[in-house]
Amino acid sequence: MFKHDKNLLEMVRVERPNPQYATMLQEQLGGSNGELKAAMQYISQSFRIKDPEIKDLFLDIASEELSHMEMVASSVNLLNGHDIDAGGSQPSGNIEANVLTGLAPYLTNGSGVPFSAAYVNVTGDLPADILSNIAAEQRAKVVYEYLHRQINDKYVRQMIDFLLNREEAHNTMFRQAFQKIQATGSNRDWGVDEDARLYFNLSSPGVNHFSVSNPQAPSFQSSNSTQ
Repeated sequence: MFKHDKNLLEMVRVERPNPQYATMLQEQLGGSNGELKAAMQYISQSFRIKDPEIKDLFLDIASEELSHMEMVASSVNLLNGHDIDAGGSQPSGNIEANVLTGLAPYLTNGSGVPFSAAYVNVTGDLPADILSNIAAEQRAKVVYEYLHRQINDKYVRQMIDFLLNREEAHNTMFRQAFQKIQATGSNRDWGVDEDARLYFNLSSPGVNHFSVSNPQAPSFQSSNSTQ
């Protein structure tokens, strides 16, 4: 069950309209690494999770991702301004806003491609899904960093700073969850076959810089580690 709190998780403002940047920000609304993708992925994955603590974690983060989506959409709305006015050539992702949605935020990426369920990764295997989520948070962080560099609006930057830090928090929590499930699911029997100990050095001439003679399952240091 979801409940709507009328207050945004963090205040959203803009210094001035910027329709071109609104188009870029659409990437985090309906793109393959955006907030809707994250929310749908974590909710969908949660249906098969038996561990109640990890299930709650997935749903809590998914719920927060929906609030992030609301923030991004609110920012896109403000950046688009109040009047439909092409004012010259428009980037591809902004055409729909002018001719279909009346400037309302639209579930597309920055190029105007509609959101797709194909963005959502679900395997039913908890280790694989958590690793996918860690990667998703990392990719979202990269996109926000790119977006941060391309806007001077202090309020938009403040919003992105907040969202960047929340991506880091989610990444940390997923890593903690991964530590709880060592030797389960696809992590079981890691590297038991002799083929798991072979490294094919196909870059010659060259030196072997990596070895799989003693394969280790993926793991993360404790969040309390000083290293």
